Amino acid sequence: MIFKKKAFSGGPEYLIVGLGNPGRQYENTRHNAGWLCMEMLSDKLGVKINKIKFKSTVGEADINGHRCLLMKPQTFMNLSGEAVGEACKFYKIPPENVIVIFDDISLPCGGLRIRRKGSAGGHNGIKSIIQHLGSDNFPRIKLGVGEKPHPDFDLADYVLSGFTKDEIPQMKQAMEKACKALELLTNGKIDEAMSKFSH
Repeated sequence: MIFKKKAFSGGPEYLIVGLGNPGRQYENTRHNAGWLCMEMLSDKLGVKINKIKFKSTVGEADINGHRCLLMKPQTFMNLSGEAVGEACKFYKIPPENVIVIFDDISLPCGGLRIRRKGSAGGHNGIKSIIQHLGSDNFPRIKLGVGEKPHPDFDLADYVLSGFTKDEIPQMKQAMEKACKALELLTNGKIDEAMSKFSH
C-alpha cells in the first residue's frame, strides 16, 4: 500500500470524510465509527487531522499519488453536509470524488459495504450531505455496527452506545479493510473495491 506524505501544489482531488459527533461522551460510540476509522487512517498515513477548517478538523495526505483532504466534521452528525458542502465548493471537488465513511445498523458488527452512490437509507449524516451537494452520486464505505438488540430499543440510545469487548476487534478489522479500500477508491476502481471488500 503506497501511503506517504508529500508536498502538493493545487487543491485536493479527493475529500475523504468520516462521520461522527464531537464531544467526549460520543468518542467510542457506534455512531462515531466513521471518525474512528479516520483516526486509524491518519495513523497509517502518519498525518494529523487537526487543522480547523470548513466546520471540521482536517488534514492532508497523499494516497497513491492523489492529494486527499481528510475530514472529521465538527457540526454534529445531522449537519455533516454543511462541512462537506463548504470544502467541495472551496476546492471544486465533484461529488464522485467525495468518499464518506459512516456507521450502518443494517450490517452486522464488523461488516463492511461499499456503494458507488444511493439514498441516505435513513442515515441523517448522509441525508445532510446529499442535501448540501445536491447529489447522491458519491461513494461511501458503510461500517456495520449491528442491529438494535430489541425492536423496542431506542435507536438514538443504541447508536450512541459503546462497542462491547467482543465487538471491538471486529470493528478494527472492518476499519483496516476500509483503509485498504480507499487505495482502490482513490484510483477510481470502485467495482473492484466493492467485490473485494463488501461482505
